[in-house]
Formats: sequence, C-alpha cells, structure tokens
Amino acid sequence: QVQLVESGGGLVQAGGSLRLSCAASARTFGRYAMGWFRQAPGKEREFVARITLGGSTTYYADSVKGRFTISRDNAKNTVYLQMNSLKPEDTAVYYCASPEIYFSGSDSPGSMKYWGQGTQVTVSS
Repeated sequence: QVQLVESGGGLVQAGGSLRLSCAASARTFGRYAMGWFRQAPGKEREFVARITLGGSTTYYADSVKGRFTISRDNAKNTVYLQMNSLKPEDTAVYYCASPEIYFSGSDSPGSMKYWGQGTQVTVSS
C-alpha cells in the first residue's frame, strides 16, 4: 500500500511558477514509477507527466512540454512537478499517482493504482 500526499498548489498569475511536491509513504518508493495528472472542472482527468523508477526517463503531455518538469528524489520519497510559464488553462486539481510496484504505467489514469488527494492550482489571467 502506498499513500501519496501532494502539496504546493495555490493561486498564481499567468506566466508565474509553482512547484508541486508529492510525498510517498512506501519504504520501497524507488520501485514505483510516478505520475502527475490533473482534472479541471467539468473535464476528465488527464495525464500531465510521469517518470520511471530510477528517474532516467520522463514523459510529458504535449500541452505542458517545455514548461513543466517532473523529477524525483528517491532518498526523500518525493516526486516533484516544477511548473513554469503557467497559463489559465493549467487551472485544475493536480494529482500524484503511481501504478503497481515495478509497473511502468502509462498516460492513462486507469493504469495508476495509487492516488493522492489532489492539490488545487489556479492560474489567473
């Protein structure tokens, strides 16, 4: 069982930056791929970014590529999402997630087994 707790959300003006953090409870954190998803009001949950177990490979949605960076610190059991050049359309609840241990997961929310409670990001124009 993995418990995930996000933090770092808030209100920011367009063009600004935020860094989200996700702390995981698992002692074997390094054996879990990690991902970030988001859900805006009235929309389905969508993929944002994900990172492999060791952190050597990352994947991004086209809408955030070049602006967002996912990273992980396995010694701290934490995954991060650095968000730069934020746009109003980035406004959403952001969720940290992980698939089953050793699984790579995919861009589909259905591939994730564990979810955090979410953190609100609001970008004003």
